[in-house]
Parts: sequence; structure tokens; C-alpha cells
Amino acid sequence: MLPLRVIRSLDDLRLVANHCKQVLTLFSGGLDSTYVLKCLADHTCQVTALTVDLGDGVNRADLAQIASRFGANLLVIDGRQAFAQDAVLPAIRANARYMGIYPISSSLSRPIIARYAIEIARQLGCDAIIHTANQSQNSLRRLNGAIWQLGYGGFFGSPYEYSAISREEKIAELSRIGLGRFQARGISGDANLWCREFESGSLDNPEAFWVPESLFEWTAPRDRRGVSPDLSITFSGGVPVSIDGVHLSPVDLIARLNALAGAYGIGRYSGLEHLEGGEKVLEVREAPAAAILMDAYRHLETATLDAELLREKLGMEQLWVREAIEGRWFGRMRAAADCFIAETARHVGGTISYKLRDGAADVCAIRADQPRYLTDRDSWEKQVAQARGSRQLQIVAGADLPSAQSARGKEGIYGNA
Repeated sequence: MLPLRVIRSLDDLRLVANHCKQVLTLFSGGLDSTYVLKCLADHTCQVTALTVDLGDGVNRADLAQIASRFGANLLVIDGRQAFAQDAVLPAIRANARYMGIYPISSSLSRPIIARYAIEIARQLGCDAIIHTANQSQNSLRRLNGAIWQLGYGGFFGSPYEYSAISREEKIAELSRIGLGRFQARGISGDANLWCREFESGSLDNPEAFWVPESLFEWTAPRDRRGVSPDLSITFSGGVPVSIDGVHLSPVDLIARLNALAGAYGIGRYSGLEHLEGGEKVLEVREAPAAAILMDAYRHLETATLDAELLREKLGMEQLWVREAIEGRWFGRMRAAADCFIAETARHVGGTISYKLRDGAADVCAIRADQPRYLTDRDSWEKQVAQARGSRQLQIVAGADLPSAQSARGKEGIYGNA
């Protein structure tokens, strides 16, 4: 149960703004976050507009122009390394796919954004953290959940949870004061270095939706001259460390795979996701690096780990995913599942090689550092047959039978003495 200090409406926002000296608001430069800045500008509180760059690129000039228009201080943070290290790498180990269908994304990014927001709010002495998720967005419970779990003591939440203002009304109000850059509702998106996802507009109806090709960036058709179809990915201790023998940081490795696999149209997904009340909404996404990395990791851990351990891990993965998507990233359940998965990952190392083709990546070599697989089945058959045959000869010769004296009197083995 969230505490009473949660902001849920524009009335709540006005009340908080009238009683707080410092307010932090998450700011993307989009319509919803700009409208919140407009609402806060009518009050005397000092406003910091926080933008966390998780890899989709940030237009600082546009953000600064909007923030200054409403008297807010703009703060842009590069969160790519933290996002990759603290969210994406664990997601690779957990093979974090929603219902096994597509890679999760905003479930990973929102906790990192919330953590930055709390750090900055505490540094600046902010009395409130404001975001702009609404009831039809799963980010609502993920941001609120993360802020609450991390123990922030001020007000927090979104004024759009209970105040449903149409996009057209926001556009008209901002246009009236000279900001006419926003457009009527179409497809909305969210992006980071791991995934680009889209919803609404022509994607609203799952029974008949249309995906404009212009949405796609990483997987858009392009000239592939100079892009080799041969690809190898090396892992060490469960972490991807190099592509084609070139060592890369997690951020650079993901970007490189988005370009390489994306050039072959790999990593497009469509699927339903549930809202908090159980309703389903359609989302479309592209995630080339995620598609390749999670596939490679699965092959490598299968080559390395015991079958029973792998079966248990499959269940633990969906527990991990469930806690993430339900906004319990910093809860004990996900932490416990993460410990289990991280322990299995310590032993996962080696290289997976692919041959890329349109829309697919074919595995052509699996080389594990600690393999359980056979490389010469005929030789193995002969060795096993020889060992078992030798064992049989020993038993027939009586070498392994207990002595008559030791067996005497042991009912159920040789009967009564």
C-alpha cells in the first residue's frame, strides 16, 4: 500500500507546489512533462527538471529552451553505464522476456530513473518528486513502486493518475502561451539503449493494427555492404565482454549489436502486456542486441549448467520478470531471485558464433569454457561401453559382492542367515 503522500491529481500537484520550496520533476521534453512544468510555473516553488539519458540521445538545446520558458533548472544525467550494469546485464542473465515473448524494457529503465531522481532530490533538498505516467501506462506503478521502496520521505507521484486531461487540451493550452511544437495524439514511444518500444495510435487495436515502417530505426532496411554476416559473442562470468574478439564496454557492446543485428532486421516484436487491473494493451518494439544476447546466453548456459539447475532457473526467470514488471524492482523477492540467477551465471563463459540472415541469426558454433556437451559422440560411446563392461566383469567375478560374513544376518539382502 502506497503512503498518503502520493501525488495523484492536479489538485494534489497544486497543494504540494504551494507547500514545497523545492520540487523535482522528471522531464523528457514531451507534452505531458512540459505541461507539468507549465502547471508548476504558476507557483513559487523552485523546480528542477531532471532528464536521465539512458541511451536514446538527448536534445539538450530543446530541453533547455522548454525548461527556461517555465523558470525551471534543467539537469541532464548520463545514466547509460548504470542502466547497462545494474539493469541490462541482470536482464540478460535472467533471459528477461515478458511471458517468454519479447524483451522487457521500461521495467528495467524506470527503477534506474527513480534511483537517480531520489539521489538528486536528496542532494537538492527537494520536498517532492513528480513524474507524468497515467493509468494506462505501466510506468505508473514502476516509478511509484521504486520511489517508495527506496525510502524517499517526500511527496511523489503523477498528477495524471486521477486527472485525465486530453492531449488536445494540453496542446491548446501550451499553444496559447507560445509553445506550438506539440501534435495531436499518434503513436507514442519510449526508448533506451536496450529497446525502442511503441504504443497507441495505429497500434491501439490488437485485432487490426498497423505499424509504420518509419518507427523503426535500428532494424530499418539499409545498405549492408561492409556488414559481415559472421558474428561471435564472448561471455565471461555471465557477462558479454567482446564481439568478434574485440573487447567492449556493456554500453558500446549493446550499441554495436543493435547496429550489426539490426542491419539484418533481427529483433522486431509485437505483443500484449497487462495493465495493473488486468486489461491488455498492445506494444511493438525493436531490440536487436537484446534478441541476440539473450539467445546467446541461453545457448551458453545450456552448454555449461546441469539440466536440473537449468529447469529450476527457468521458473526463477519468470519470477524475476514478474517482480520487475509489477514495479517491485527493489523488493526482496526480485533480489532473492537475482541472487539465484547470479550464482548460476558465475560459471557461464565461452563464445557463441552466428551466421546472420534476413530476420534471423543461425547458431553455427557453441564453445563453452566449462562444457558439458560431447564433441565426439562415437568416442564417448566407446569409453562408456568399456567402463560399464569392465564394471560388469567385476560384478560377475564377485569383486564387488559383500563377503558372506558381512552379509550374514542382513534380512532383505540375502534372507535370514
